[in-house]
Amino acid sequence: MRHKESYGYALLQQLAAAGLDSVKPATLYPTLNRLAEDGAVEVQWRAGEGGPGRKCYRITSAGRERLDAEWAAWQDFGASVSGLLTGPKAAPVDSALVTIPGPADAQHSGADT
Repeated sequence: MRHKESYGYALLQQLAAAGLDSVKPATLYPTLNRLAEDGAVEVQWRAGEGGPGRKCYRITSAGRERLDAEWAAWQDFGASVSGLLTGPKAAPVDSALVTIPGPADAQHSGADT
């Protein structure tokens, strides 16, 4: 959703394509509802093509701020775990030389995001 609004089913397909096929609708939809309640996601009903309407989800500016903050926290966590795994004998890593691509760096695959 960072780059484009999407339907829940399309989000599930993207997660599965990224190797997260264990994420089920019973997990995704309540999460999207909580994000909407928190103001991080907007929800709009759209007419379905030959069927019932569907909810379309779009990230808000508050959601982008939250995503950026949580991404930074995830990077810090990853660096801490990496330090634990490499042990005390490993040379310190100069964080200025290490770049972990974030969600803004991901290239759009053409699928709904």
